[in-house]
Order: sequence, then structure tokens, then C-alpha cells
Amino acid sequence: MIAEILQSAGRRASHKPEPGFSDWLESWHIDIWLLILLLTVATVGMFIQYSASGHSIDGVISQAQRIALGMVVMAAIAQAPPAMYRTVAPWLYGFTLLLLIATLVLGDAAKGAQRWLDLGVIRFQPSELMKLAMPTTVAAFLHTRRLPPRFGTIVLTLAIIGVPAALIAKQPDLGTALLIVAAGGFALFLGGLRWRWIVGALALIGAAAPVLWTHLQDYQRQRILTLLDPESDPLGAGYHITQSMIAIGSGGVFGKGWLHGTQAKLEFLPEAHTDFIFAVYSEEMGFIGVMVLLVLYLAIVGRCLYIAARAQDTFQRLLAGSLGMTFFIYVFINIGMVIGLLPVVGVPLPLVSYGGTSAVSLLACFGMLMSVHTHRKLLAN
Repeated sequence: MIAEILQSAGRRASHKPEPGFSDWLESWHIDIWLLILLLTVATVGMFIQYSASGHSIDGVISQAQRIALGMVVMAAIAQAPPAMYRTVAPWLYGFTLLLLIATLVLGDAAKGAQRWLDLGVIRFQPSELMKLAMPTTVAAFLHTRRLPPRFGTIVLTLAIIGVPAALIAKQPDLGTALLIVAAGGFALFLGGLRWRWIVGALALIGAAAPVLWTHLQDYQRQRILTLLDPESDPLGAGYHITQSMIAIGSGGVFGKGWLHGTQAKLEFLPEAHTDFIFAVYSEEMGFIGVMVLLVLYLAIVGRCLYIAARAQDTFQRLLAGSLGMTFFIYVFINIGMVIGLLPVVGVPLPLVSYGGTSAVSLLACFGMLMSVHTHRKLLAN
């Protein structure tokens, strides 16, 4: 009798449930929680795109196609193990550096900036590729060094970060250059950079501020002055931020409702479907809607840091952590400039602002994060 009971219990224990949709996603190295959060934010973005573009379905379809392409790229990148990214990191960095140099020499100029490289078959911004190359390269570099990093390691890391950042700033594209610095800087910080180095660097930047001011472009200096006093030229340099703050304030607690915003519809708000789309969202969805969007963004960052905390080696931990914190900087800079806390630097709101190259490169970064997480599970099993 006892033997029969034990055999029955053994059969029940050995019985495995049928694989579900989440198991199927994991077999393809897709993290279901990240996927749900990313798709939710992208869906919100397309709804707001429809309103900001004057109810143009063509813009929504175009954005949906770019998001779909980004998802395919994300899934493809997630298939490769993290060790492969560590191996190819220096080659990717060097190749992207050559593309940045070629952009300064041969790139297409538009609106006073030379950021695009036309290869005939494809036209793209090499600076977007550096958003992947930078955190991967710094993480791979620090992986083989003693941590916390010593002075020599810090100097070499800053050189790795500074060269492409300077090339991108010369295009000029200060917003993307800051994101590149943040991506590499976070990897260095997570590698155990001591606070005395951080405080010393901030003091050095503060001391060099007058010199840096003289090297800024005229429009960059004007943006900083406008930040300090946007009402000094409300119809000129301060027009963007003035109209943006009007839109955000008029949304109130509950907003005017989807498709009922007026600032973008009446064309008072410039760049409504790109850099300043957060103002459109705030006007239509109000404070409650803003809080929901912020919770979604924070959930994505939290998931990234969770993946970093459970990573299996130094490279994976630094890569996942720096990518997650750089995503946070994307959100922080865009919202900060729209509400008047930061200068206008042309950083899109992730997965909400209209744009193809930035969305694809961003989703490619999440492909790396998924690779770190799902391949860790396979090794653990």
C-alpha cells in the first residue's frame, strides 16, 4: 500500500505542466516583464502620436513599423550570449568611431548639424550605434581590470568615453553626447568608482565652466540663458518652453482628454510629436496620466536593475546596470527640458516621441538586457 502511494506521488512530481506562452518567450530569450512594459509604453506613445500629429494615421503607422523593426532587432540581439558581446565590444567601438569620423567629413548636413551618414542603401546616425557600443565597451574593459578602478583604469576609461562624445558634440549634437557620457559613466560608477573621484570630477567641471562656456555654440549658450529666464524672450528663444509649460499647466489633474488638447492642435507647441510630446501628453492626460507614465518608466528601470543585480559576472552586471540607468537619463533629460528644469538639448522621450533610429537603438539595448537575464537562467538550470 505504501509502495503504491509513493509511486503515485512520484508520478505526480515528475509530471511537468504544458509549456505556456511565457515559457515559449523564454525559450527565445525574451523577458516577458520587460516586453509587456515596453509594449505598453510604445502603445501609449502611438495614441499620443495620433493626437500630436493632427490625427494623422500615417504617422502612427510609420511609428508602429519602426517599433516593430526595433522589436525584431531586440529579439535577434537577445539570442546571442553575453560573452559574445564582450568579445565583439572593442570591434564595435572601433567601427562606430570610424563612422563618426566619416560623418564629420562626409555626412549629410541638415538644420545646421551634420549627423547623418548616407550609405546609399541606408541613411542613419552613427551616434545611435555608439549608444550600444559605449556601455558594452566600458563594461568589457572593466571586466578584465581590478575593481574598484585605480587611477590608470579611470583615465583610460574616460578616454574611451571622451573621444566619441567629443566627435558627437562637434556635429553638433550635445544631447546625444551627454547620453554617451552617461552610458559610459554609469558603467564606471557601478564598477566601484570611489566618491572622492566623483567629487573631484565635479569640482574640476565647475572650475572649467567658464572655459567650457566659450566653446559652446551660440545657440547652446542661448538655450542655457533661456533656461534661467525663459520669459526674457517669450516669442523667440523662450517660445518652446513657454508654450510647453502652458500646455502642461492647462492639463490640470485629470487632463483635457485624449484628442482634446489645444496647444498642439492649434500649432502653438513646436516639435509636438517629437521632443515636446510629453507636453501634449500632460495636457491631455493631466497629472494622473503623467504619474501612470512615470510609474511605467520606473518599472522598466527597476526591471533593468533587477536583471543587473542577478547577473553572473562583472561584465553582465555593469552592462545591464549602465543600460538601465541610461534609459532613466533619457526620460529625466526629456521631461526635465520640457518642464523647464534643463536646457533644450533634443533628447526624445523613449518609445513615445516620433523617431526611427532612436527607437531601434533603444530596443537593441533592451535586447542585450534580455540576453543577460535569459542566458543566466539557462546556465542556472
